Amino acid sequence: MEHDAPLPGAARRTRRIVLVLLAIAGMASAAYVARRPLLMSAPACLAGRWHGCLDTENGVVFVTLAALPLAALVVWALAHRRGASAWRMSLAEVAIVYGTLPFLWMTMMPGAGAGAVPGRVSLVPLRDLATMGPIGIGGNLLVFATLGFFAPLRFAALASVPRMLALGAGCSILIETAQYVLQLDRVSSVDDVLLNAAGAGLAALASRRWWRTTTPTSSDRAIYADLYH
Repeated sequence: MEHDAPLPGAARRTRRIVLVLLAIAGMASAAYVARRPLLMSAPACLAGRWHGCLDTENGVVFVTLAALPLAALVVWALAHRRGASAWRMSLAEVAIVYGTLPFLWMTMMPGAGAGAVPGRVSLVPLRDLATMGPIGIGGNLLVFATLGFFAPLRFAALASVPRMLALGAGCSILIETAQYVLQLDRVSSVDDVLLNAAGAGLAALASRRWWRTTTPTSSDRAIYADLYH
């Protein structure tokens, strides 16, 4: 007895729904695990106060999680405007901003001695890893992980692990330089650059099967024409 094969379009929609549900479940699980420190920042964030919210890592994470529905709405609006075939491009663009901006904000948070303590530099590779601990190492790997995962999906020119390593390292060098110049009471460390770049490269490797390496289709070219003209 023969069975009708599922339509490719239906299969793609099902995969998208599953991926979205898995992402939501992952975010919800992470929020549940970290619910106590996040709830400590909730009153200040909900009241719109800077102190206790956007000047703390817990507060930034709380705001990021709270903004998830808005980010999803922006993805839907962009995909709806551009056409159903542009969902991946819309998702990649929003994810790059949504997943990278909070980490950039946290890396630029001033320390207690900001403005008074001279900038400090650590140029010996691997010397600072022992003092970072698992949380510090994991956080540094995540700074440009979203960029590394989604940038190759959006831009064919970045569909390369070495290029994403270079992009992650370049962006990290800019951050470390800014920390030093602005005297944020943070150590500008070469190990931060190495971990940031490694996170971008590993994330790019994880998304390799979905990279945009082919020539744009006619529908893609029409989308680009609408965007830039």
